[in-house]
Amino acid sequence: MSVTIYHNPGCGTSRNTLQYLRDQGLAPQVVEYLKTPPDKATLKKLLAQMGMKPAALIRRKGEVYETAIAPHTELTDEQLIDAMVANPILIERPIVVTPKGTRLCRPWETVKEIA
Repeated sequence: MSVTIYHNPGCGTSRNTLQYLRDQGLAPQVVEYLKTPPDKATLKKLLAQMGMKPAALIRRKGEVYETAIAPHTELTDEQLIDAMVANPILIERPIVVTPKGTRLCRPWETVKEIA
């Protein structure tokens, strides 16, 4: 089964999700999205596959969120996507893509729905 995880090795939830996938005998393609961020088209595709609005994928922690997003309550979906592309730390993680679906795996156990 082809599996991709958009992963941040500094995140415990992301590490737990990756370990679960490996424990299931899967060899996921690991995309460290802070080093190799998804482009706008990829991010839009992932959002569509998850049935999510961009606001639901915004990570609401850290200085970038506090300065780039929080003060601006009227940002459009396009502006939020542009912000995530420009500052991938704003993307909540991990996102897992399998033939069974695409999910934001928070909590990490959500991955069980698609693995």
